[in-house]
Amino acid sequence: MTEQQINNALEELRREIERLDLSDTETKERLTGLVESIEQRMTAAPGVVEEDQPDLLNEMNDAVTQFEVEHPRITGILNDIMMALSSSGI
Repeated sequence: MTEQQINNALEELRREIERLDLSDTETKERLTGLVESIEQRMTAAPGVVEEDQPDLLNEMNDAVTQFEVEHPRITGILNDIMMALSSSGI
């Protein structure tokens, strides 16, 4: 997955976040924060990325575990992004 594909997946994730029930503010906030963290890692200097990468991947993995039953579409997008980030060293 290229950087452009990751960006496209992040846009798709944002659309899915917008579709969540208005009362599900906790989920929306967590996912929005995760999107922001991913974007920061993608634009960070290489040395910073290496130090923070395990934290980001752990956070994404926790989100996948939390949302896989209630939000399977979001889980699929997060899995794709996580795999792409991991394989590209971001």
